[in-house]
Amino acid sequence: MALTDLGFKQLHSDALISLGRSDLEAARVVRQDRDRFRIQTQAETLTAEVSGRYRHDAKRSSDFPVVGDWVAATTRTDEGAATIHHLLPRISSFSRKAAGDTTEEQLVAANVDSVFLVSGLDRDFNVRRIERYVTLAWNSGARPVIVLNKTDLADDLAAHVRSVEDVAAGVDIIPISAVTGEGLDLLRQYVNRGETVALLGSSGVGKSTIVNSLLGEERLHTAEVREDDSRGRHTTTRRELIILPDGGILIDTPGMRELQLWADEESLQNSFSKIDELASNCRFSDCKHKTEPGCAIRDALEQGELSVERHQSYLKLRKEIAYLDRRKSESNYEERRHDKALGRMYKDVQRHNRKNK
Repeated sequence: MALTDLGFKQLHSDALISLGRSDLEAARVVRQDRDRFRIQTQAETLTAEVSGRYRHDAKRSSDFPVVGDWVAATTRTDEGAATIHHLLPRISSFSRKAAGDTTEEQLVAANVDSVFLVSGLDRDFNVRRIERYVTLAWNSGARPVIVLNKTDLADDLAAHVRSVEDVAAGVDIIPISAVTGEGLDLLRQYVNRGETVALLGSSGVGKSTIVNSLLGEERLHTAEVREDDSRGRHTTTRRELIILPDGGILIDTPGMRELQLWADEESLQNSFSKIDELASNCRFSDCKHKTEPGCAIRDALEQGELSVERHQSYLKLRKEIAYLDRRKSESNYEERRHDKALGRMYKDVQRHNRKNK
């Protein structure tokens, strides 16, 4: 298999050459099981671990490979094994904030060209959740595509599409039914040879069924959703990279019950471009959109051009991103202080050793 069919780009090739080691081989991470990886080289699939030096130099969890990453590895074909020494540059990465109180990035997938944001057109349909996915997708560097699955169950498809269009300006919206096959030809246009698409969405939206439909075989396990709330179980338990017969690449991911933002102000502006445009028309450049005269956002709310729900969602996400930025700054400060303390300790040890020689 040619590396370009796996998504290998010139950026990765240049980075590999710059390492200056002829024993290193490019490989893509196709599966991750905690500290172990499955990587695909040009010739074979191998089980891999990171080297001791790699583990020592990594400062945070996002420094470690995830599914979709390109790595430089030494291979031991006779053992079916490999050692990962370097992470090659990421052209994109889809992240969310890790669960819990820690301010840490959790990478979901890397080196993705497009992101299928899958939502089911059943009772679990949620426009506010789609807003969150779109904001994270803009932050990833990949092209977002909203996939509205289960058109065979939709009571009013046109109304659902309109509600999504209102919150996802400039994003392609593809209604499909993975069961009947409706719309799948449109999806295939995004999965060309050498291009990678990640599927993201809640449990039960039909990601694994979509993958099976595009594969043309029942490779991934699927399960029925609950009738009372249309929620599903995690039939996908780990991220996995799958190569389609026609050469496209899919990354299937477990359903996300919790989606905490890991994004910036620019991503929010991309997701809420209409509000950003309205704000630029306010009389005062520092308008707080509260009591100031000539506020374009308040006028749009009063005239019904901007829905109250959409504006409240914007304010909520903006507040969440501002809080995240503060936590990042605090975390970086603590990390720098810790590094300085270690540096002083090492210098004290060196001075002590010189005195006692």
